[in-house]
Amino acid sequence: MCLAIPGKILSVSNQLDETFRFGKVSFGGIVKEVNLCMVPEAEIGNYVLVHVGVAISVVDEEEANKVFSYLKEMGEVEELKEKQFSTL
Repeated sequence: MCLAIPGKILSVSNQLDETFRFGKVSFGGIVKEVNLCMVPEAEIGNYVLVHVGVAISVVDEEEANKVFSYLKEMGEVEELKEKQFSTL
């Protein structure tokens, strides 16, 4: 089963233009580089849902924390430590 994991944007870096961006996203202290091209409105401090290394939507902090706590209970968070997201 594929899941989208909520994380908080720590920093944003522009690559080719304003649309094609990458950012550092924290998933409960585990930081990964994520493609932000599908969420051009996302800013530092926002929470995003990330699927296979790409942020697919912006979510509020309460929803992100709720989903992340469920994932922890299911033991899905440990996989983040082992897997690296690929970037374009």
